[in-house]
Amino acid sequence: MRTIIKREFKNYMKNPLFWIALLVIVAGVYQSVGPYLKLQRPQGQIQQDISNLSREEINDKDVMDGFIPATQEQQIKYGLEAVGKVLVEYFEASEEEATAFIAKMQETYTDIPSVVEAIKQTYDVAGWDTYFEMYEYCPGTSDEVNSYIDEKMDEHPFSWYIAMKFADFAGLFMGFTCAVLLVFLYMRDMKRDTYELLHTKPLSSWSYILGKAGGGFAVILFMLAVLNVIFGGLCLFYGKRAGLPVNLLDFPRTTLIYILPNMLMVVSVYTAIAMLFKNPLPGIPLLLLYMIYSNMGSMGPDGNYGYYGRALAIMVRFPGKLFDISPPPMWQMNQIFLVVASVVLLVLSANMWKRRRYY
Repeated sequence: MRTIIKREFKNYMKNPLFWIALLVIVAGVYQSVGPYLKLQRPQGQIQQDISNLSREEINDKDVMDGFIPATQEQQIKYGLEAVGKVLVEYFEASEEEATAFIAKMQETYTDIPSVVEAIKQTYDVAGWDTYFEMYEYCPGTSDEVNSYIDEKMDEHPFSWYIAMKFADFAGLFMGFTCAVLLVFLYMRDMKRDTYELLHTKPLSSWSYILGKAGGGFAVILFMLAVLNVIFGGLCLFYGKRAGLPVNLLDFPRTTLIYILPNMLMVVSVYTAIAMLFKNPLPGIPLLLLYMIYSNMGSMGPDGNYGYYGRALAIMVRFPGKLFDISPPPMWQMNQIFLVVASVVLLVLSANMWKRRRYY
């Protein structure tokens, strides 16, 4: 078994496609995580006019851009400004009428539900609440932004938040890349002459299956180790430069919890598919579909569409702002299920290999 693991590991190290894939993953993860790494404490006053920004542009803003959770007063202020523009553009209200209506709303109501209900009574159209929801984050002063950063640093070090974003995007890029890269794990062995020859050797099914799966998993561990060193080092550099606390153990910890069970499942699925079809190529489309399923959003209990995780998903995503990330519901149970399912698939693979052995 050890011999097979070493052989597969060396084969991947000699394959130029492996190094190209690793470079693609590093570049992709850096493009996604890089903006969060460059968080700085703002100095001086922050002057930003967001009245003309679209919903998509506002959603892209984060604490690095000076945006922090808005107060209800700010949401009402910016939301009513957006409503005023809609009244002029789509309801043919004059500038004076829209201004007077907005002023009346600000003077009369102090909470968002009341403002929304009052607008509905005058303009009987659904969806007014979205104009207030889009301003859940607004630009703050330098003192407000620094206070918000300090508050979040008291909860977790800077490296914890970066490691979570790292696990998000590294798991995504690793999943899709390995769905293609692992085809080389069984490609040579599944050729007819080689396949039959292997079944005549005094090699137990468990030694073969664990050796092949272990070789693929060892390659994945190597790639994740490289990613941990690169992005852990970047986090240490940028964190210390910004005067933010860093704990480098956050990176291997999040990798162990949120990525490794998923990658074990990818290797096990590939192994089962290769044994079932005597060909690893069907694993590429099946695993890509599996990844798409794992990355799909759904309707949450609050009726809003978002990412809430899926049963046996082979990725754990952390959407949202840097300081508002949290794992999806039932993620612990899902990661345990993945490990159990991986063991079951490896057992089934060993049995399929054993039944096709030549004596």
